[in-house]
Amino acid sequence: QIQLVESGGGLAQAGGSLRLSCTVTGSIFSLNAMGWYRQVPGKERELVADSTRSGGAGYAASVKDRFAISRDNAKHTITLQMNSLKPEDTAMYYCAVDHWDGKAGSSSMYWGQGTQVTVSS
Repeated sequence: QIQLVESGGGLAQAGGSLRLSCTVTGSIFSLNAMGWYRQVPGKERELVADSTRSGGAGYAASVKDRFAISRDNAKHTITLQMNSLKPEDTAMYYCAVDHWDGKAGSSSMYWGQGTQVTVSS
């Protein structure tokens, strides 16, 4: 069973910074893409940033140049450094991973429980 344990988040003022971390535990075979999503009530969940196994990264236009995703394959961990925060960054942030099960020959998405980020103006 794959589990994602998130930490970080909380309350920040506009212009401030927060750091989110996510560690994957369990019977890990291979982790493909890992990323962070966010969701506000009444809206669809959106991709914030993701990281490929080889280290490539992608960002939503709204966070590019402010957020940075990093990945440690050995520790099965990703972090999201969020700088120059804006009130519109307020959301529930979810960690997600595409896990490849070599025995089953298939991949599945797993999600963390979410961590709240609130940015005050």
